[in-house]
Amino acid sequence: MSQYFQAGDLVLWNPSNRVAELFFRTSEAVAPVVGLETGIGPVMADEYEIDLDAFIVFVDALVHQYLSSSHAILRSLLEGFTATALVMVHRAGHNVPALAVTPALDTRDVSVGPIGISPLGDAERLRALAEEHAQDMPV
Repeated sequence: MSQYFQAGDLVLWNPSNRVAELFFRTSEAVAPVVGLETGIGPVMADEYEIDLDAFIVFVDALVHQYLSSSHAILRSLLEGFTATALVMVHRAGHNVPALAVTPALDTRDVSVGPIGISPLGDAERLRALAEEHAQDMPV
């Protein structure tokens, strides 16, 4: 069994039921981090309808948060979900602006180590993970 994430008639991803539920629940868990709605509607008849405009804004905000954080654990917690969401945005024919911007440090979750403030998130790492995920995300 599987469920669809789609925007209108455009299928963005068709994972197994358990993976779909985990992705949806994770979106709800990370939404407060960026203070935005996810754009993902509740499952109805094995389908999650995505409001593409809201979803793109949500994913862009997650990418911005990831890139502007020096906190390795925060980035790790966001990374897998965000890379998966990026694949869906790209399949819809869109990009997220935050990937093209040089981020500034977000001081809400600063991680300081023995050599000072830890490095910020890496856009290339996030892109590479999204490419890897895309290979394992059936449509």
